[in-house]
Amino acid sequence: MSTSSRFAVAVHALALMARAGDEPVKSEGVAASVNTNPVVIRRLLCELAHADLVVSQKGASGGTRLARKPEEITLLDVYRAVEGKDVFRLQRHRPSANCPVGARVEAVLHGVLDEVNGAVEDVLATRTMDDVLQSSAGTYSDWDRINHPGTLEQHSRGNKQVARDV
Repeated sequence: MSTSSRFAVAVHALALMARAGDEPVKSEGVAASVNTNPVVIRRLLCELAHADLVVSQKGASGGTRLARKPEEITLLDVYRAVEGKDVFRLQRHRPSANCPVGARVEAVLHGVLDEVNGAVEDVLATRTMDDVLQSSAGTYSDWDRINHPGTLEQHSRGNKQVARDV
């Protein structure tokens, strides 16, 4: 019954790309910023590409960039690309019909969960990646480090000076 952090990681990655503009961002740089393995980022980027939110190019000067302007990508687009399901769901296995609670709990929760999920989608639909970028821009002093893997490798190994600057 754990919750997923895929949405938060995807928003983080897309915000880095929004900040980089037309310059492709390398998965290693995103991974260092998110503090995860580049393979995790590459898998997530595949899902974002499938949803037409990012485009990738191979090669030494390759990387990934946004497929659309940040103001054209809603958080709902991102959520649907990487989660693809409701925030709240009924349990996987049907409860026992022999239990007085189990026999009715799904019927009771179904409408409530539809309403909650609808409200979450409504909020996510009103926020864009540009909103995220504008809200977070003042908190980071040097976004250019994302495209310099050597600096990020030091950061991911725990270089405190680099960690303070990133």
